Amino acid sequence: MKILLAADGSAFTKKALAFLVTHETLCGPGDELLVLHVQAPIPPGVKTMVGAEVVHDWHTQEARKVLAPVERFLARHEVPFKTLWRVGHAAAEIPAIARKQKCHLVVMGTHGHGFLGRAVMGSVSQKVVETSEVPVLLVK
Repeated sequence: MKILLAADGSAFTKKALAFLVTHETLCGPGDELLVLHVQAPIPPGVKTMVGAEVVHDWHTQEARKVLAPVERFLARHEVPFKTLWRVGHAAAEIPAIARKQKCHLVVMGTHGHGFLGRAVMGSVSQKVVETSEVPVLLVK
């Protein structure tokens, strides 16, 4: 099975990771895990002021902050994986990448960071459930 794990670095991402590694039927030998991190785009005015290279470097650093702990966790548990990050709107990017990568399942937390993040990620997870062509497993 090919699984896409949507990672935002929140406690819910950690719960989803723990769930995956403790369920060998989901993340066992022969299965593929793709970890996806999606960042919101920088407003065009900012990009114009600081330059595209600075914005790209910032996105790269922010992706590393989220993906590096996930990579260490999965390596400790000897789970083979690939990572990918995109800039865009998570609710659209997650199902699109799952479709493009021919994933069989999307796994994600139900909420994101903090109060605002919870509201946003809650709406993201709802939108992914509504639009995904593959099953979505939400971990609470």
